[in-house]
Amino acid sequence: MPEVRIVPQLRRFFPALAETPSVTVDGETVAEVVRALDARVPGLAGYVVDERGALRVHVNIFVGDAMVIDRRGLSDRVPAGVGVFIAQALSGG
Repeated sequence: MPEVRIVPQLRRFFPALAETPSVTVDGETVAEVVRALDARVPGLAGYVVDERGALRVHVNIFVGDAMVIDRRGLSDRVPAGVGVFIAQALSGG
């Protein structure tokens, strides 16, 4: 079961995550992890993926130290014991 860390900028919208830096959920792929996270914290997936399930433009997900490759289907594998980190990309000037 991967431990998922989420940046404070996203956690502040969800009271269930406001006090915890991470959540442990089931999932062998990034898509499964996002679905499990949304089941535990309803609405969170809407900030992470679009209506087709693709990663939103200004969101990055890392499995261990590597950024996900499949931004459309989120099929990247999540090996046992490897953490997942969800971050909002910053843009602008």
